Formats: sequence, C-alpha cells, structure tokens
Amino acid sequence: MTMRTIDRLRAPLLVTWQLTRDCDLCCLHCCTDSAPGKALPGELDAAEALALAGRLVDGDVPYVMLCGGEPLVVPHFLAVAEALGAAGVQLKIETNGQRFTREVADRLARLPIRSIQISLDGDTEEVYGRQRPGGSLAKAHDACRAARAADLPLEVTFAPTRITIDHAEAVIARARELGAFRFNTGRLMRVGTAARLWDRVEPTAAQYRTFRETLDREARIAGELELCYSPFALSDALRDSLDDPPATLLVLPDGRVKVSAVLPHICASLRDQPLVEAWQAYRDAWRDPAILAAARHAVEDESLHANANRWKSLSVVSA
Repeated sequence: MTMRTIDRLRAPLLVTWQLTRDCDLCCLHCCTDSAPGKALPGELDAAEALALAGRLVDGDVPYVMLCGGEPLVVPHFLAVAEALGAAGVQLKIETNGQRFTREVADRLARLPIRSIQISLDGDTEEVYGRQRPGGSLAKAHDACRAARAADLPLEVTFAPTRITIDHAEAVIARARELGAFRFNTGRLMRVGTAARLWDRVEPTAAQYRTFRETLDREARIAGELELCYSPFALSDALRDSLDDPPATLLVLPDGRVKVSAVLPHICASLRDQPLVEAWQAYRDAWRDPAILAAARHAVEDESLHANANRWKSLSVVSA
C-alpha cells in the first residue's frame, strides 16, 4: 500500500473551519450557498465552538483558516480566534471585509496571523455590487487598509465571473496599491450559488483566454505581490488529491467534516468526535472505493461539482 503524506502525519496541517453559512452579502458566485439568514441548522454555539477550538489545540493542529459564510457575523468569532491564537495556532481569516474595522484588525494583530484574505471582485462599485449584492467596495478597500495599518499580512482574492473577469488587471493593480503580498484566483468554481446561476456567471472561453494572458503577464512583473492561480481549476486540484490527498480537514458550521470541497461526502463530526478519530476517518475515506470513484467522476465532469453541498454520509455511500 502506497504511503501518502497524510499517513505520516498525526494531525492535519490545516483545518478550514466554516464558522457559519450566514453572511451579510448575497454573492452570485458563493461556493457555500451563504447569504443573509442562511445559517445552517445546528451550527455550533459559542461553547461548542470554543470546545472544538480546544480539540484542535490539543491535537496540535498548526494552522486554521476561519471562514464562512462571513465569519465576522458570528458573535463568538473573536473569542474563537483568540483561543486558537493564544495557543500558538497560526490563523488565516477569510472575509468580505464589510465588517473588518480597525478595531477588529488591532485585536487580531495580537495573534499569530498568517494572513487576512479579503475579496475584491471588481474595481468599481457598479461591478462589485452586481457580483456582491449588498456589498460596498469602499468598505472592502477600507478593510484592506485597516489590515495593513495594523501590520497584518494581506491577501486579495478575486472570483472571475462573466461580470468581473474583465476587471482582473485593475484588481491586481489595486492589490499592489493596497499592500497585499498575494493575489489568489483561478477558474470560477461550479459549486453552490455559482452552480445554480451558472448560465449567468460562467465566463466565456474568450474571456478566460484573456484572463490567463493577463495573469501570466502580471506574474512576470517584479515586486512583492505573488500571483497564485495554480491549480487553475478545481478538477486539477482534485486530480492531484487522488494520488496525494491534502493534509486538510474542511469543517462545516455544525462540526461535520467533509472529505473534499468538491465532493458531498461527510466522513466525521468534530462536534462529538476527538480530532484523532476525525483525522483517521478522513485518511480512511481517501482509500474508500466510493470516494475514489466519485473523485474520478468529478475530475472528468465539472458539472458534478454542483452536488458538492448536497451532503451525505460516507457510511451510507459505502454501504
């Protein structure tokens, strides 16, 4: 049996923790189906979330990304971040920036923050607002400035849709101006809200060609901004996972653990399982014939990614 990276590790190298499915925006491309009032039934409350944070600390997880939905709508977001950070866990915060104030930045600056990732989809209020209904580009820019003023490392992420993709070059320039160290992008994910609105948001082939040319050209410009766009598509990342699954756990707002962002399968629950058991269940899942078959099918047919949020237990699938 082949020895994989995950088989040599006592714990995941990264836990991506979706604190909630609630959000303050209604983004057309949202991969988690988040929107105002769409909190998942049974989301962890403050006590349960802090208990889970304690399990991650006790399990020696070195790095946690807190995301959503929008993590800053969660009343106990800062308490969770501070519990993890006080124990030395490196943190990444993924936010739309609408609630990311200087006060929030100053509190996070006391913690071991690896990055603050803020979405800048478009470089005008009109384009940004079309993709992110209810959002303010000015607030997102202010959030970037607040992060840098607090000396926090800033990442900018850009979701290319038919609406935004022609703004890629301008947003890259904006990221440089705002002091970001990294710009993250790639092919639009056909997951969640984007999958339901695919006919409206999928870029054309011509737009994608120009987009790739822009990224390749901008990546050759010397400077502090790193352009990250490989793997370019979810299918590429999933293909790599077949041979060497990522050492990452994706935790849903109710504590359940997904095998992959692209697949619907649930393999464990950190609400009521120790981390060591959830980690073993994840490693076992990536040897399960049902998972391997589902992953191969999803590599071959991107339309299957639309099923990623129709969660189902691996035990049911494997039966």
